[in-house]
Amino acid sequence: MIRRSSGEQAAIYIRGLIFQGRLRQGDRVPQDEIARTLGVSRIPVREALLSLEREGWVTIRPHRGAFIGALDEAAVRDHYALYGLVYGFAARRAALRSTPQMVDRLSDVCDRLAGEESPAVVARLNREFDRLVLEAAGSPRLRGVLRAMTGVVPGNFFELIPGAIEVERRGSRSVLEAMVARDGDAVAEAYHLMLQRQGDLVAELFTRRGLFAPQAGPAAPAR
Repeated sequence: MIRRSSGEQAAIYIRGLIFQGRLRQGDRVPQDEIARTLGVSRIPVREALLSLEREGWVTIRPHRGAFIGALDEAAVRDHYALYGLVYGFAARRAALRSTPQMVDRLSDVCDRLAGEESPAVVARLNREFDRLVLEAAGSPRLRGVLRAMTGVVPGNFFELIPGAIEVERRGSRSVLEAMVARDGDAVAEAYHLMLQRQGDLVAELFTRRGLFAPQAGPAAPAR
């Protein structure tokens, strides 16, 4: 079980408020209220805001407070594209180092995913699949890069994003098939496409909820 600091918990909570639409672009972040709700001092909340500012979620204005920034659709899609590139890089290396035992373990995860509908179980199987690929890749640096990439969706991704479980099933199976063939290019592409499709689902949900900033229309022609 992952143990998170108070600051990390506060960041997750604030992302949740944004995801639920309770805080929108331009809203001032109620730091005291959040601290009371979480039962912490304002220090972890400030730590969370500094982290969220680096990620582009909020803007901190000296002597005025923290305000929700404009969520950008391209940035959300880019986030998942980057995940796909990093995992694809790991999978390409794993394909070259794969063993029958590792392929069997990946196959077992895919078989369990095939009939699973519980978001909690799917999330656990997803972590197991990714862990096996990273383990086979054998790169501590890759693990460090992935740890530094925080999630866009607060909470269980497969519970909150409609269609994500099916994308995971199909994508993992495609990765496995390429891994069996020891085709590095195909396995990297399969991972990239799976994460890209997950990003599409997130962007679509955010759009339906009106969480993205309105796009500026074309400028009026000069007279």
